[in-house]
Formats: sequence, structure tokens, C-alpha cells
Amino acid sequence: MTVPLSRPARGALTLAPTHPSRSFRDRVDGLLARVGDTPLVRLRRILPDDIGPEVEVWAKLEWFNPGGSVKDRAALSMVLDAEERGLLEPGDTILDASSGNTGIAYAMVARARGYHLTLCLPANANAERKAVLAAYGVDVVETDPLAGSDGAIEVARRLAAEHPDRYVYLDQYNNDANWRAHFDTTGPEIWRDTGGRVTHWVAGLGTSGSFTGTTRYLRARNPDIQAISVQPDSPFHGLEGLKFMETSIVPGIYDPDLADQHLFAPTEEALELVRRLAAEEGLLAGLSSGAAVWGAIEVARRLDRGVVVTLFPDSGERYLSHGHVFGAGRRAHGR
Repeated sequence: MTVPLSRPARGALTLAPTHPSRSFRDRVDGLLARVGDTPLVRLRRILPDDIGPEVEVWAKLEWFNPGGSVKDRAALSMVLDAEERGLLEPGDTILDASSGNTGIAYAMVARARGYHLTLCLPANANAERKAVLAAYGVDVVETDPLAGSDGAIEVARRLAAEHPDRYVYLDQYNNDANWRAHFDTTGPEIWRDTGGRVTHWVAGLGTSGSFTGTTRYLRARNPDIQAISVQPDSPFHGLEGLKFMETSIVPGIYDPDLADQHLFAPTEEALELVRRLAAEEGLLAGLSSGAAVWGAIEVARRLDRGVVVTLFPDSGERYLSHGHVFGAGRRAHGR
């Protein structure tokens, strides 16, 4: 079955609890109680000289979640939501499409809650992701590598339609529990950890859940906070996890009107920033983090003062097989 949406009217949102991740921790224990409350660290060495001393740039390190990425938040939220609505029972099989990180998060949550998982995954997903999914015993349905995440979505939709009694299709791209996870946890954590000083919020677009939910929370706290979305600058890019919305299946949870500005990150510049994060800040971040920090720098350059916050979705450890990224970086810096 497909999990139906319960989309609130615009403006009908209420503030989440001020305690970060409380909505998770009140309902789970053990490993899953560690989802959320990730570190927020200030970036210094990677910033160009034209950014003034009264402009701060901070990054939220989502690989400190127990499943290794920001997608732990959404996966746990969607599973708990389906349980509470009576759509999931122990022994059921969850179905969804993913380019990797959500699949790994689902696998962790599913095993901890007593479910099976069938995941539609592009065949060219990297080796690290496939190895983790295999370790969790996930039933992987490989999809057309040329069709990317959109191809995986189409296959998941077909399987859900053909076998409604076999699968519970959570549909991360159209499930409001996805963005709600960030309204309930990511936004409150950023507000707390900046002492309410955040002025600009910058995040990449994949499902758009982290951008959507966090923006809605921060705007509820302070309507003057600027929200800036980042996506690749072309449909043919190397920034795994991000979508070029113009030519993609647009997620139902995506609201293009939320952003004050849309930025488009060039792949090579973003990947160079990934290498520099490791070499200069000691942060081994994933590929989409390069686009996020590129966007944060673009925003920071235009400010006389402000607190810019961005989000690094995962660690570079999931991309070490990409020799053109980290191998090139080691040679360039003489490592």
C-alpha cells in the first residue's frame, strides 16, 4: 500500500518542541534514540578572504547520525508515522526508491523495528552503499543506471501498484513525514545551537525534505531568516543525492516558493570544495556537501554580517571508491 499524505494547509504549522529530536526520543529507545542532535561546527580555513570577520559560516554534520546520514531522520519519521496510522505491522515489507542514503537509513530502522525492506536502487549506485545494504540483508531491485533516481521511483511505483498486499510503499518523495522530521528536529537543533542568531539557511535539494522542514521551522521562529536552496547546475552532474529539478520527477513535498533564492552549483567547483574540506578543515564530507558549502560561501560573500548555516548530508567515507574525487585531492595536496 502507499502511505497517503495528510498535507496541512499553508500557514497551519505549529512550532516543534524546543528539545531537539524529542519527537523521536519519546517514541524509540536504543540505537534509534540517537537519531538527531548532530554537531554544528564553524568553518574557518576554507572561507575565502573576501568574507568579512563578522560573517560566520556553520555546517551541521549529519554523518554523526547512527546510520551515517541525514536520511536517518526522515526514514525514522516515515516509519513511525506509518506505524501510528496502522499501516505497518511487524513482519511487513517496506518498499521505496533511493539513490542510497535513504535506503541505508530505512535498512537500519527496519531491522530495529522488525520489518523487511525492498529497495529500488540505480544499478550504478556506488560500491560502499551496495555493501552496506547487503550487510543489512536488503532485497535490492536494481534499476536503469541511465535513469538515475527517477528510474528507481518509476520501478517502485510499479511494484507498489502490482503488489499492494506485499509492500508498504512509504514514498519518501511524497511523504509529509519526510519534511516533518526536519521541522521537528533539524530546525530546532539549528535554532538552539546558534542561540537563535541564524540569519541564512542554505541546503541542497534531493527529496527537498531537509530544506522544506527546516525552512518552515526557522521561519516560524523568525520570518526574516533567509532560505537559499542549492541544486546542480545541469541535469548531467556528479553531485550524488541532489536533483536538477527542471528535468527530474519533482517531489510532491517540494515547494519552490519557500526559497528566497535558488542557487545552481557547478559540479567541479563543488567537488574541489569537498577535497578542500578534508584537507583544510579535517571534514571528510560527502559529495553533496560540496554543493552545500559552495552555496554557503556564495551567500556569505554578499553579507557584511550574518550567521549562515548549511547542512552536510553524509560522510566522504561513502564515496571513497570515487577515485576522481578523493584520489585527485590527495595528489593535489601532496598527500
